[in-house]
Amino acid sequence: MDDWQSEEHLFTGQGQQVLFRQFGLVDYQTSFDAMREYASQRSDTAEDQIWLLQHSPVYTQGTACDMATLLPSNVPLVKTDRGGQITYHGPGQWVMYPLLDLRRHSLGVKSLVANLEQCVIDLLSDYDLAAARREDAPGVYVDGEKIAALGLRIRRGNSYHGLSLNVAMDLRPFSNIDPCGFQGMRVTQVSDLAEVDEAQIGKALVARFLDLL
Repeated sequence: MDDWQSEEHLFTGQGQQVLFRQFGLVDYQTSFDAMREYASQRSDTAEDQIWLLQHSPVYTQGTACDMATLLPSNVPLVKTDRGGQITYHGPGQWVMYPLLDLRRHSLGVKSLVANLEQCVIDLLSDYDLAAARREDAPGVYVDGEKIAALGLRIRRGNSYHGLSLNVAMDLRPFSNIDPCGFQGMRVTQVSDLAEVDEAQIGKALVARFLDLL
């Protein structure tokens, strides 16, 4: 994707350089196609990238998705190749896509998942919110309600897809699904729990993730 709003080189906690690109509101299929192509065609020397963006309203279906979890809706559905079940993306939710060569950062899939969850936990602690992970379901939760979801795909040692954090969005479309396949799971967002600057928290999410790499 070439329509980024800004880009800059940032550094991980281990001093490795990453290209950070921030976009505006992006059609999901467009970003899906772009990151899949980048992961499949990148060379061993291609730079790692992190994309930060928001999506137009869309349900995305993971490889383990049971379509019985989706009620009739006018929101479009996109079938993806990430792991997991079904989730919703929309304006007011920050989505972070780490396009990483895992070997370069000495990461496995489990450690990447742990870092993604931990960066949200660390970020929310800045807002005096006690967030936690669950052993039975990827993601991050506050008082048992899901505030961040994640799903990944690894191709040739390269990651794509990533993490979504509910910040200040319309949560009603979540009522048409069982978020990540869990019936009756409630969702929440940062703006319902604390005062938040939507632009600032997106960049802070990226910074927290980079600190852990």
